[in-house]
Amino acid sequence: MRQVNSCASLSNWQCFALSNLAFPSLDGFGYSSSVSLLDQFFVYHPDPWKDQDWKARSGLPLEDVWFTAADGTKLFGWYVETRATSAVILWCHGNAGNIINRLENLRELYRLGLSVFLFDYRGYGRSQGRPSEEGLYQDALGAHDYLTRTRMIRPERIVLFGRSLGAAVAGELAAQKPAAGLILESSFPSIEAVAKFHYGGLPVHWLLGADFKLIDRLPQLSLPKLIIHGDKDDIIPLELGRQVFEAAKPPKSFYLIEGAEHNNTYQVGGAAYFRRFAEFVQTAIRS
Repeated sequence: MRQVNSCASLSNWQCFALSNLAFPSLDGFGYSSSVSLLDQFFVYHPDPWKDQDWKARSGLPLEDVWFTAADGTKLFGWYVETRATSAVILWCHGNAGNIINRLENLRELYRLGLSVFLFDYRGYGRSQGRPSEEGLYQDALGAHDYLTRTRMIRPERIVLFGRSLGAAVAGELAAQKPAAGLILESSFPSIEAVAKFHYGGLPVHWLLGADFKLIDRLPQLSLPKLIIHGDKDDIIPLELGRQVFEAAKPPKSFYLIEGAEHNNTYQVGGAAYFRRFAEFVQTAIRS
C-alpha cells in the first residue's frame, strides 16, 4: 500500500477507508456504481509506463506478453522462463506502481530457477482500463488462462503468489482455477477487518465499497498454502496475517519474518526468505 499527498495527514488505511465511500455512478466516464472516484484516487496507485529497454537493464530474459482479461480488457505482463519444465509463479502484485517496480524481486525468483508470469492489472503500466475489485479478479483469470491455454502450462506446475492487495486477488483466483499452491504475503482477511482494526471496532466498513474478502475463500481452498508476514507491518498488522492463517484450510504453513515491514519482506528476509519460498514451491508441485 502507498500513501499519497492528498491524505498525508491520515494513515494509509484511513485513506483506504475514505476511498470506498459510496458515490453515484459516472457511467459516462467509464465508472460502475461500485467504483467511486475516491476508489480511483486512494485505493489504486498505478504508475504510468516508462519506455526503456527493461530487458537489457534488468539482465532478465523478459518476454513481453499482451493478453486479455476474462472480460476482454487488454493487459500487459512479462513472462520469464528458466526451463520449459520449471515451476511457474503467477504473481498478483500489490496496489501501487507497476511491474517495473518488481524487477529486483523478479530477478531473485529467476535465480531460484523459477519461471514467473508477472502482469499488470487494468490501469497499471501498459494495461488498459480502470482498476476495480471485480476488474482485478477478471485480470487474474485472464492471466491464468494465458498460462494454461496459450502456453499450455499444466495447472500442476503453477503456484499463485499474491502480495498485499494481490493476496486477495490470488485467493479469489485459487477459488476459481486449479493450481499447485498458493503463497499469500502481507495479506489481510478483508477490508472490513482492516477497517475495524484501525478504527477501534467502529463500523466504518458500512461505508466501504470494496470488500476483498479473502477470508471467505480460504476455508474452501484445499491446495497447499504458505502465509508470509512481517512482524513490524503497521499497514496490515501481524494479527490480521494470523487471522488469514487461522481461516485457511490445511495444508498450510506460516512464515514470520522478524523485523520486516509491509513492503520489505523479501529484502529483510534475504536468503532465508527465498529458500523458504523455493522449498514451498518445489514441495507444492510435487504433491
